[in-house]
Amino acid sequence: MGKKQILLNAFNMNCVGHINHGLWAHPRDRSAEYKNLAYWTELAQLLERGLFDGLFLADIVGVYDVYQGGVELTLKESIQLPVNDPLMLVSAMAGVTRHLGFGITANLSYDAPYLFARRMSTLDHLSDGRVGWNIVTGYLESAARAMGLAQQMEHDRRYDQADEYLEVLYKLWEGSWEEGAVINDRQRRIYAQPGKVHKVEHRGEFFNVEGYHLCEPSPQRTPVLFQAGSSSRGLRFAGEHAECIFISGNNKAATRAQVDRVRAAALDSRRDPQAVKVFMGISVIVAPTEAEARARYAEYLAYASAEAGVAHFASSTGVDFAHFGLDEPIPYVKTNAIESAASKLRDNRLTRRQLLEQHALGGRYILLVGSPAQIADELEDWVAETGLDGFNLTRIVTPESYADFIDLVIPELQSRGSYKTAYAEGTLREKLFGQGPHLPRSHKGAAFSVGANSSAKQPEGQPTHIQVSAARSSTNELAPTI
Repeated sequence: MGKKQILLNAFNMNCVGHINHGLWAHPRDRSAEYKNLAYWTELAQLLERGLFDGLFLADIVGVYDVYQGGVELTLKESIQLPVNDPLMLVSAMAGVTRHLGFGITANLSYDAPYLFARRMSTLDHLSDGRVGWNIVTGYLESAARAMGLAQQMEHDRRYDQADEYLEVLYKLWEGSWEEGAVINDRQRRIYAQPGKVHKVEHRGEFFNVEGYHLCEPSPQRTPVLFQAGSSSRGLRFAGEHAECIFISGNNKAATRAQVDRVRAAALDSRRDPQAVKVFMGISVIVAPTEAEARARYAEYLAYASAEAGVAHFASSTGVDFAHFGLDEPIPYVKTNAIESAASKLRDNRLTRRQLLEQHALGGRYILLVGSPAQIADELEDWVAETGLDGFNLTRIVTPESYADFIDLVIPELQSRGSYKTAYAEGTLREKLFGQGPHLPRSHKGAAFSVGANSSAKQPEGQPTHIQVSAARSSTNELAPTI
């Protein structure tokens, strides 16, 4: 058996400041060009040159207004504000690439499933099946207020809603149009056979949907499903639905435990635990020599904003750290934000000074600094010791961080047999899993396909209906700050 191949996504966002805050001020950073299409198409081509599996695009609805009770620092340091819609970027980037996948974050709490299903199917068509969806339920009270609500739904109830949301989408993507429904027969004047297109009728606790999916089947039907959540509720959800899980590691032992919990959740849902791909967020500073890399690190530190990183983390926990003295332990308070982020306060009793130290480079992800061989050693060790499948590589200075990694680390990994030397053909799902373009039969969503739900032969020319009650299913959460 050959060496395990490391999977790799570039981690980015349609904004100026993403994870490593303050680096937008670096003279070589181009993140302020995020409004220009060429910025994104050039990035996509760069990543495809490096054989990246995908570009993972984070997103938020709402603003970071917990720290100091407002958005003053958020605006000054552009802490994910302003932020543009990530979905709008994909068709352009897909048009200048052939293999690069796109993992798009979209918040299901504020988006009707019927129209969201169409948008994702459209992108799957336009990209020839290279689209994934990072499923999030949101965690910002500012988002709820902006959407006309007094407050956001309670944490675990958001996952109850997410379960049903996914059920509606599976019915639309998997069950509304049969394979072979579209024949495009000009002589007979039949584009789609009515007997093979089915109305979805869903009556549930959160959603009532009656209608036909507006798109014919896309290459993958259901996009590759990403998720990040580490509470018990989020993990249960991930075990049922997610094909790729995004986690945030603190050290190798804790990451090993997280990976094991992810795989156990998949097994609890009667899925192959090794069929779930687990990615960890990571930052890398690489140069031809360790000394040069250390010098680059010192250069970056001069521009980073630790306070902006703490402000970002404050919204993730729902706790305003500005209320505490530098050396005053910050108590754990149960909030309605990211449960796994808030739990770090319970487990560690951190002070604001310690948080600032942790956010020295503006973010909290594991940071590797060194020569190409040293970086490759560490990446291989993380995979071997934790069971990870790959990494979401953050940007520090963009596009420099990605270009350095591609030019220096990728060849080193390839020489060791740890990274592919060419793309496989097919959709994103086929590239990641080496199987077919659609959900595997063991996946919950596959049960909603026409073949699984209806064995009766429908008369040609007669549309049919799919009536499936809103079965309540349970779910758990592993959440990096994105």
